[in-house]
Amino acid sequence: MKKVVLVTGANSGIGLALCERLLSQDTEGLQLCLACRNIQRAQAARSALLTSHPAAQVALLQMDTSSISSVMKAAQEIKLRYNRLDYLYLNAGIMPNPQFDVKAFFKGLFSNKIITMFATGEGILTQKDSITSDGLHEVFATNLFGHFLLIRELEPVLCHAGLTSQLIWTSSSNAHRSAFNFEDIQHQRGTQPYSSSKYASDLLSLALNTHYNKQGLYSSVICPGFVMTNLTYGILPSFPAFLWTLLMPVFWLFWLFKQKPESLDPQAKYHSLTSGLGHNYTQPRKMDIDVETSEALYEKLQQLESEVRKKQKEKQKQESMRVHSNAGPGSS
Repeated sequence: MKKVVLVTGANSGIGLALCERLLSQDTEGLQLCLACRNIQRAQAARSALLTSHPAAQVALLQMDTSSISSVMKAAQEIKLRYNRLDYLYLNAGIMPNPQFDVKAFFKGLFSNKIITMFATGEGILTQKDSITSDGLHEVFATNLFGHFLLIRELEPVLCHAGLTSQLIWTSSSNAHRSAFNFEDIQHQRGTQPYSSSKYASDLLSLALNTHYNKQGLYSSVICPGFVMTNLTYGILPSFPAFLWTLLMPVFWLFWLFKQKPESLDPQAKYHSLTSGLGHNYTQPRKMDIDVETSEALYEKLQQLESEVRKKQKEKQKQESMRVHSNAGPGSS
């Protein structure tokens, strides 16, 4: 029986590279679904994958994790297509309007923080967030809450008695506790929404294990390192691209796909690294998280989930009334 794998944000960058590596390892044993916001780019990604792997089964799904209605609609479609999901890679993410602080960058070059700066972008990147049509902060909605809602909607295909499924979050070395404020989980008052959202996803992964392991669903966190994607090319100084590529080579992390999920440490982040001799390897590192905070965040997200579901029902009711009103008394 083929394993069903869904990857969010799969049309470029880490998501697309992950899909390529998964198919390279097991073309005939997978049903792969690319869940993307831009369906045209998703179609291009699918064509590229099929060029390399003509026998692969690659499906497309339109989904914008920043939109509540889009997530709900996509989840319904997934449940119609598949009776179970084996792997759900929660990879979609944004860092909107990143501003590169040139002064902080050159100052960091001559400090003891140079390695951290290159590894995480800490201190040299700030972002300005925006508000979605649902009234949520966009980075929070895209990187965290949309995925949380997706998991909740997909419980019927993720949780099966006697079988295991796995959630795998693409986190970041830039996920810092200092950027996260429990009283401001959407990061409305800060300038590091990306870091905050990634730290929150680390917390959420731990909470999901607490709530779902008994149902056969396990959650893990990976960190691909500073990968050269469209996002990083757009925010780094305008040095030659090949120089950045040499400084920060791309590491594709798919190691967790081969592991038994119950054997993984729920409080570890699995980092993609390379040795001085150029050998790639995976290393687990303890995350700066705790069960109490993760559980408190889970409860807050549940409360927000109840609120947005209520608003969605009200919107649907108003839309239904509007359509009925426009139809008029003599319509059939």
